[in-house]
Amino acid sequence: MCHPTHAARRIAAIASTWPGVLLACAWCCDAPASDAPAWVAVSNQRAQDLIHVIGKYAPETASFNGFDAFDDEIYDLRRDRFEEHRRDLEQMLERYRREAKDEDDPRVRQDMTILADAAAIELSDLTVERRHFLPFENVAELIFGVVQTTLDPRIPRARQQHLVTRLKRYSGLAPGYRPITDLAEQQLLDRLQADPRLQWPYRGEVERVLNDSETLTHGFDGLMAASGLEGWQEAVARLDAQLRDYSQWIRETVLPHARADYRLPAEVYAERLRHFGIHEEPHALIRDALTAFADIQVQMQGVAEQISAGRGFANHDYRHVIAELKKDVIAPDHLLELYQNRLHAIESIVREHDIVTLPTRAASIRLASAAENAQTPAPHMVPGRLVGNSGEYGEFVLSTGMSPSESGKPRAFDDFSHQAASWSLTAHEARPGHELQFAKIIEAGVSIARAIFAFNSANVEGWGLYSEAEIQPYEPLDGQLFALQMRAHRIARAFLDPMVNLGEISLADAKAVLTRDIGLSDALATSEVERYSFRMPGQAGSYFYGYQRLLEVRARAELSLGARFNRRAFNDFVLDQGLVTPELLAMAVKQQFIPGEEARNPATAQAQDTDALRH
Repeated sequence: MCHPTHAARRIAAIASTWPGVLLACAWCCDAPASDAPAWVAVSNQRAQDLIHVIGKYAPETASFNGFDAFDDEIYDLRRDRFEEHRRDLEQMLERYRREAKDEDDPRVRQDMTILADAAAIELSDLTVERRHFLPFENVAELIFGVVQTTLDPRIPRARQQHLVTRLKRYSGLAPGYRPITDLAEQQLLDRLQADPRLQWPYRGEVERVLNDSETLTHGFDGLMAASGLEGWQEAVARLDAQLRDYSQWIRETVLPHARADYRLPAEVYAERLRHFGIHEEPHALIRDALTAFADIQVQMQGVAEQISAGRGFANHDYRHVIAELKKDVIAPDHLLELYQNRLHAIESIVREHDIVTLPTRAASIRLASAAENAQTPAPHMVPGRLVGNSGEYGEFVLSTGMSPSESGKPRAFDDFSHQAASWSLTAHEARPGHELQFAKIIEAGVSIARAIFAFNSANVEGWGLYSEAEIQPYEPLDGQLFALQMRAHRIARAFLDPMVNLGEISLADAKAVLTRDIGLSDALATSEVERYSFRMPGQAGSYFYGYQRLLEVRARAELSLGARFNRRAFNDFVLDQGLVTPELLAMAVKQQFIPGEEARNPATAQAQDTDALRH
């Protein structure tokens, strides 16, 4: 999920850290399966108060995740709730730390630590953002996101009707409510008066909000027109006019003061890294990623040489070979078919080589709308609810470009619309990547703490990149080259994002690395530098970091088990743990997986010990 402006940022920060968080609330009571172990029930009960605190300040996120008690509520900009929010989080943090010390069951104690860490991260995010920045709202993106997620076909019709109430409140049509655009303006001005030292938003972010507003507005207009709901027309007409006025206010009031420097204060960037699960100092991350990037360029060149020789290319450089292969463009009306066929091929590979256990049901893939391209200009997975799910599974959404430029020029991607790239992208977003990852969480019934509050980008995206690597050896050569290219892209993120935010490279030079040395399209490279500078700074390095940590855990398991190591068993075990941090996964593998495999394969263990003595 993008890191949008302030109100949407608060919601997005919670949603990106704890998707599905509110489903386990005491009021909806959709807990995991009744046959879950007793300790899971204890842990889930302990999580209820923190769930309520999070939902209290982000009702849109509550609705997104299935908690229908909040379906009529909207993010409250009518008053400053910072101190109230801070106190609630501090109380939760103190409570969970105390309970962790007093808990006898080690599994519940570990979950209490997870809950305490989650409260601490949210508290730190809240206070750091407050200390440095004026609250700048991307209202069009907020409303589009609410409309899109509420009208998702997986949402019951009775709940969708509540969207009309919410739109009336956003527009100020409901009694007791002012237009959210007016409140957004007032919020910024009030904070500016209280503390004139606060930083204005980055100019590139403001320009992007202005550029995308009309596309997003048309997006939710179209969704409402096709919804079949009644009574929304006046509210949406008001919102359309209010958003036009709001864009004019941004242009006149915010844009002239917007800061030219995209770099975040050091404290803020460090907090962003922590939020996304990167527990490494930025310069150490840069060093590791630069070394890995040099190595993968050698691998790319080796595969490119083989492709070039087979196809008779005059230029053997991997950059040229990538450019040639990208010319094999699939027409938009055949793109979905390509990815569906690729998914079937990958599933056959997974079963043939016993990589991981797959479900029998089909995975879902669809193309993004123009508004979705503006909101999230990269292919992505939209997961189902992680707690209280009743058979709603994730969707692989294939983005095809960014919104048009300020001059109206289309900005389509050619990065995913050709045969070779479809292998790794499908493996990452669908199977055995995110679609399978989130489905396993739904089906396994792990504790709320492990399914929800331990979540961060490093553990989720680490599995996605790991999934690409698991499929790569069985792909044709062109697929293997693009698997390496996509991994090089994620490695480059891990040094470009911190270098951008530390002022060690310009946005233009970062974009040049992406287009020249990795072969990304201009549109995708533009989206990337926006990600580093304002959409989601700090998140981009989580792919490489999480992948490295998962490889480390697997390598340790292989060293311990030797010939007893079973890849499918290991991968199934990883998925069964839920969205736990790399540190918790390493502990689970050491304490549960390795002893379990040793107990299941005593004969193999004895043979290994005998062979070791002979030598």
